Amino acid sequence: MNPISTLINRITTEDLWDKEITLERNEYLKVKGTIDTNIYLVKSGSLRIFVIDEFEEHTIRFGYQNNLIAALDSFLNGKPSEFYIQALKKTTLKAISKENYTNFINSSPENKKLWLAILENFVLQQMERERDILTSSPLERYQRVLQRSPQLFQEIPNKYIASYLRMTPETLSRIKKS
Repeated sequence: MNPISTLINRITTEDLWDKEITLERNEYLKVKGTIDTNIYLVKSGSLRIFVIDEFEEHTIRFGYQNNLIAALDSFLNGKPSEFYIQALKKTTLKAISKENYTNFINSSPENKKLWLAILENFVLQQMERERDILTSSPLERYQRVLQRSPQLFQEIPNKYIASYLRMTPETLSRIKKS
């Protein structure tokens, strides 16, 4: 079993989720400049994490069923984040507060090991993504994401996938057709 599934099962078994939240399509879970120190389990639906510069939105991550999602910077440092988290369709989430999560992680060496494995995997994913964006062609980026996360293409609208891949929706469309 993967570390995220194991972690979710343990939190669920111990009944540690603090609340359940339902977001309508396009509703925001978090906006720029706010602090959010919860970790969320996506029960159904899908979300995106993005930032906005002066010209456009840049999608940096997605969450869909059985994924964990958070404004990780805000979770870790307790400060306002530049990130937005938006539901792409009606989405149901379970939330655990940082305090309850930290108590859970610190309650056993196995839980600490799980959390470390999740963080290490996240860092490696981010490094791979940065390398892809900097050194790979749009076609290569598309093929890698398709191989890594085929579910993405069933769950997420193309315009957000294009933003995530740092290409125009037209380029993504052309690549998918070829």
